[in-house]
Amino acid sequence: MELTYIYHSGFALETEQVILVFDFWMDPAHVMEYVLQTPKPLYVLSSHFHEDHFTREIFEWKKLRPNITYILSKDILRHRRAAKGEADAWLAKGSSWMDERISVRALGSTDSGVSWIVETEGKRIFHAGDLSNWYARFLPEAVPGQTIYSEEFGEYIDPIAHEKRFLGELKDIRKVTDSFDLVMFPVDARIGNGYTLGGRQFIERFKVGLFVPMHFVASGFASAWRMKEFTDGKNIPFWEIAKEGETIELK
Repeated sequence: MELTYIYHSGFALETEQVILVFDFWMDPAHVMEYVLQTPKPLYVLSSHFHEDHFTREIFEWKKLRPNITYILSKDILRHRRAAKGEADAWLAKGSSWMDERISVRALGSTDSGVSWIVETEGKRIFHAGDLSNWYARFLPEAVPGQTIYSEEFGEYIDPIAHEKRFLGELKDIRKVTDSFDLVMFPVDARIGNGYTLGGRQFIERFKVGLFVPMHFVASGFASAWRMKEFTDGKNIPFWEIAKEGETIELK
């Protein structure tokens, strides 16, 4: 298996039989030029409707090659970003889809849409979408049942309730499995102190073959590398992504 970083939360995973593309948005290194020339069946997954995780450009690829399967979060349809017939599967939390090559299960998120568990060729893959402990920096001063105004998010939030929801989503994932060969998870320094907390809470609960940071584009590659000290502590391999288009081989 080869995993290529496209941009932000976008990745292309090539296996012996298929190529999976997760949360495509932008492609500064032109990764998709190679992908679209490859004859292997292509599966395109988008975790939710936000513009940094979904773009209608993905449907243009169908004009270039017929063997594309679109597996999209149902909230994309609900927000009218796509028509029902444009996807092969619309999944919400708890639903699944499979064919003879891959199986896909939609799990929850602490933002819009879903997270993904994909199994193919004996490997189990997790892409978090926007699942994370987004309000971690507010936790030290949070009071149960009280909200705090966040200038970054422009709203009143309840950090304790949000963390409880996040941990509940992790509990739901553990009902499905406790181990992954590959995990792609947000490590976004824009959320301030504690931006690695969601990732740390994840690796405390799951066996992980390789941890891959994502959603760090606004704060820079090096900001995501902070997570490595925690994965090292758990003896979990970590990918220090340094540029768009970079590829790593998974054993």
